[in-house]
Amino acid sequence: MSKPQRISQADLDRFYESIVQEVQDRGGICAITSGMACVKYGVAQSTKDCDVLCGLQDSQTLLGVLKETLFGDVSCSYRGNLTPPLDDRWLRGGWTAHFQWKAEGTQPQLDIFGVAPRASTVWQREILGYYVHRQTVAEMKRTDRAKDWPFATALGVQMLVDGDARGWLHIFDANILLEMTEKRECPDPIMSRRPVLSLAFEKDSRLKPAIATEQYFWQELDRIRIQTYEQAVRPYRAAVMRHHVRDEPDLSVQHSVRIECAEEFLVKNPLQQVGIERMIEIAVDEARALGGHLVDYLPDVRENFEGLVI
Repeated sequence: MSKPQRISQADLDRFYESIVQEVQDRGGICAITSGMACVKYGVAQSTKDCDVLCGLQDSQTLLGVLKETLFGDVSCSYRGNLTPPLDDRWLRGGWTAHFQWKAEGTQPQLDIFGVAPRASTVWQREILGYYVHRQTVAEMKRTDRAKDWPFATALGVQMLVDGDARGWLHIFDANILLEMTEKRECPDPIMSRRPVLSLAFEKDSRLKPAIATEQYFWQELDRIRIQTYEQAVRPYRAAVMRHHVRDEPDLSVQHSVRIECAEEFLVKNPLQQVGIERMIEIAVDEARALGGHLVDYLPDVRENFEGLVI
C-alpha cells in the first residue's frame, strides 16, 4: 500500500504546475484554468482539483507526460468509466478527459479541456506563464452553478482595473456594475456585445432584473450543454464498463480501451446534433419566462461557441 500523501496547497499547486511546465517544455500548448486560476488571480482561496486547457495538437504530448508523472509512488489513471479518452478527436467536440492519482490521503484530480466552454477568444493567444488569461477563466465561470458567478464578477473588476475593457462583459453584480460606471467609460464595441450595459450607464431601474435574466440565460445554456453530453456518453460508458480490462492500472492500457470504445460508441461532437441556434432558442424561451421583455437585452452568444466549429 502506498504511503499516505498529505501535502500543502502550495505543494499541490506546484505538482499541477509541473505537469503544465513539462508539456510546455516539450513544445506543447497547455495552461491552467478555472478554480486554480481563480486562486492564482486572488479571487478564490483554495482548490484541490485542477482544470487544464490543452492545445488540440498537443493531447498526446500531455498524455505522455501523465504516463510519466508520479504523485509520490502513485501513477496517473483515468477517473472512472465515464471519462472520454484524451484525444483531439473528442476534445475538439467539447469533451473533457478526467484523470486522478489514487493515493492515500490527498488524491490529485486533473480535468483536461481542448476547447474552453463559452470562450469568445482564442485562449492560446493569452497564456500567462502556467495560466490562461482572466478573460477565458471568467467566461468558463458562466456555468449553471450559482457559486461560480461571483468569481466571474471579481475577475471582471480586476480586468477593468488593469485597463482591459473586456472586464465589462463579466460583472454580474448590479451594485458593482453601477459603481464601475462612475469610474470608467465603456467602449462602444463592448457596449454592443452586452446590451445590459446600456441600462447600467443610464441608471435604469431594470438593471437588476435584466442582469438576473442574463445570468439565467447563461445558466440555461450550460444546463443544455451538460444534459447533451450526459446523454451522449451513456453508450460509451456502458461499453467501457463491459470491457474486460477496463480496470487495468496501466494508463496506456486504460487509454487503449477508451479509444476502442469511443471509436464505436462516443459521438465526437454532441452539440452539433442539437445545434447552437436551437440551444439559444431554448435558453431564450426559458429566460423569457423569467424576465419577459428583458430578453431584448440578452447578448448574442454565437461567438462563445465558435470554438466548437458547429
